Amino acid sequence: MTRIRPATLDDTEALRAIYAHHVAHGFGSFEETAPSVETMADRWAAITRRGLPYLVAEIDGAVAGLAYAGPYRPRSAYRYTVEDSVYVAPAFQGQGVGKALLGVVIETCEAMGLRRMLAFIGDSGNAGSIGVHRSCGFRHAGVLEKVGFKAGRWLDVVVMERDLGGTVDGAPQGPGLDLSGG
Repeated sequence: MTRIRPATLDDTEALRAIYAHHVAHGFGSFEETAPSVETMADRWAAITRRGLPYLVAEIDGAVAGLAYAGPYRPRSAYRYTVEDSVYVAPAFQGQGVGKALLGVVIETCEAMGLRRMLAFIGDSGNAGSIGVHRSCGFRHAGVLEKVGFKAGRWLDVVVMERDLGGTVDGAPQGPGLDLSGG
């Protein structure tokens, strides 16, 4: 059984291990060197300080995946829009972990009054991530062709989007994210 819970500082090494695998062996991240445990802790703090979700999935006590929502861009007009990130440990891929995590990230952001979630998926061939996002209500918005170069090849970014809380029509309720420096 998969348990979704907020990530804590104690999870930092597990978060780093999962993310480092994707940096080293995949194209979902365009980083080429895995960050340190300290950098992962700083990234976790930057997200959670804003009250945004940073979650882990646990299976039998092991951290099986992570997901979070971060600000899309720093300018104030973007305060109702977030970008999601989802990474699943190799041993747990294909078991619904990513979909479960992303579903809770979406629900949390909707409850915060946010209105739009974007996904920037590394590699047009990343069928797993594209499929998870599609299954969670995202629609294809475009492809940024050959914008990254990693492991000797040019990589696209697939852009997907999803409304939060029904629709983005009309004036939003609430203040949105504080983008003043987090």
